[in-house]
Amino acid sequence: MATMALPDSSGSSGEPNNKQQDPRLSVPSHNPLPLSASQEAQVRDVYYARVRQHCAEEIKAFAACARSRTFSIPFACRAQNQAMNACMLRHATPSEQDAAREEWFSKRLERQREREHKARRAREQESFMREWWNLPEDERRDAERLRDMEEKLGRAERVAGVRRRGEDKGGGKEGGS
Repeated sequence: MATMALPDSSGSSGEPNNKQQDPRLSVPSHNPLPLSASQEAQVRDVYYARVRQHCAEEIKAFAACARSRTFSIPFACRAQNQAMNACMLRHATPSEQDAAREEWFSKRLERQREREHKARRAREQESFMREWWNLPEDERRDAERLRDMEEKLGRAERVAGVRRRGEDKGGGKEGGS
């Protein structure tokens, strides 16, 4: 099958005119990395929150109309429902989805710091409880758990869903054991 080249407005012989093309047309998203299902769900949540934020007034108007009604909502609140749906359709665009994806990527480091803070806080609370109740410490077990936690925190968040070279399914290094 032969592919037909589009005519170039610059008059050159088949080379694309990069000066006149929109740079966003070459890639559908600024962050084309494949994400895991849970990461995509997080991006979707950010996307829906952004759309709801744009249409907050219409949503409030519909909610106020629907308050203390049951069967009459479709009839009594038709105008507010249509306004809300129109607003959501107007703002639910692929560019808004790309913006949500970029926002998710920009907050990756913040989420990692939160996870580290929660883990550190959990360790502090556990040591406080051991000290408070005078519980014997199994230092070997605690040291292993601490090492495992720090190893998990030290790992980078997977974005493309692909293991790094030299990692087996358990997350450890392959090789002589």
